[in-house]
Amino acid sequence: MKKYLDQSTLDFIRDLRENNHREWFEKNRNRYEAARQDFILFLKTLLQGAVQFEPALEGQEAKDLLFRIYRDVRFSKDKRPYKEHICAYMAEGGRKTINPGFYLHISPNDGSFLAGGVWMPPAPELKAIRQEIDYNYEELKAILNAPAFKKYYGGLSGEKLKTNPKGYDGENPAIDLLRHKSWNTTYLLPDDVVTSERLYDECLGAMKAVKPLNDFFLRPMQDLKAEEV
Repeated sequence: MKKYLDQSTLDFIRDLRENNHREWFEKNRNRYEAARQDFILFLKTLLQGAVQFEPALEGQEAKDLLFRIYRDVRFSKDKRPYKEHICAYMAEGGRKTINPGFYLHISPNDGSFLAGGVWMPPAPELKAIRQEIDYNYEELKAILNAPAFKKYYGGLSGEKLKTNPKGYDGENPAIDLLRHKSWNTTYLLPDDVVTSERLYDECLGAMKAVKPLNDFFLRPMQDLKAEEV
């Protein structure tokens, strides 16, 4: 039961930031493999705890939830070949799903965090989520104001439209949330937490607290999928 990450994992990412090129990475590949395995072992433990309140994670393999360390630089001016963090996504449907879930991001210098919510859903899902917010604004407000949620999260962030979305006017009490194109919330994890057994408890608590929000966004997405069948 691995409940924390080794200091060496943070040290590798920190060194990679200063040496983000292939020659250095190949010379230090063993350190990367050790950091990757360390993260996988922690994720295995986290998944075992999380299935108690998120049954959609049952049977998912930790190694399949990790994102690749390699950046896609084909259309980017930034040609650094490697990501300067290690991360994973836990959700119904696995790492590649558009469904809301739990994103764990590990980065040194107090840059780690756990996030929940839904990120940049496609147009049909975006429309369905906005309708859900419009119809059930009081339910969403209650989720955001719940003590368990507020213990970990300060509210919702995410890219927004500069104007009102089509079909909604400025008098709508939910207009600020309706302008979102993503609905995310983040809980910061300092380095001293990441390298202690508190990491497991903090991550599990933050995941449990954000699950009602994930469920709220998942509901219209599932309804939309059911209509398409």
